[in-house]
Amino acid sequence: MASLVMKAARSKKREGMKAYSQDVRERVLQAIDRGYSRAEIVQFFGVSRASIKRYIKQRREDGHVRPKAIPGRPPTKRAQVEAAVLPQLQALTSATLEHHCAMWEQTHRERVSRWTMSRAIKRLGWTRKKSPSGRPSAMKRSEPPGERTLASCRQRVWSLSMSAARTLP
Repeated sequence: MASLVMKAARSKKREGMKAYSQDVRERVLQAIDRGYSRAEIVQFFGVSRASIKRYIKQRREDGHVRPKAIPGRPPTKRAQVEAAVLPQLQALTSATLEHHCAMWEQTHRERVSRWTMSRAIKRLGWTRKKSPSGRPSAMKRSEPPGERTLASCRQRVWSLSMSAARTLP
């Protein structure tokens, strides 16, 4: 049981309300088959009693404990946008998200929301960061990163001590 617990703890790193993996579901049912109490299983695997009941019922009725499909309609535009937006991104590297949507509407005669375009761009791994303009940054460092001169350190210590002195009664 200890090895089951360690594996479950590693596989429990979930984001949001995602379904438990089929592996965790099967290990929970294996623990039940081995005679462990539901309280022990809840503590070891971190699943709720309701989930345990649901897994037992699903195995009894369906013969498996696979996660169910997410309800709702499948996306209709996503595949089309993802397949055809890459040339547009390469041609218009500095365009905004709204501009990409407008260009898509002009070329494909289909309106696409900012959110759909954003998801398609994100799935392609394309960054929306603008191209370098050649302008220097407004933030200037007085010394190279990681290097401070003795004078700059003394100046900071002096300014900190002066600000502390003003706040003391």
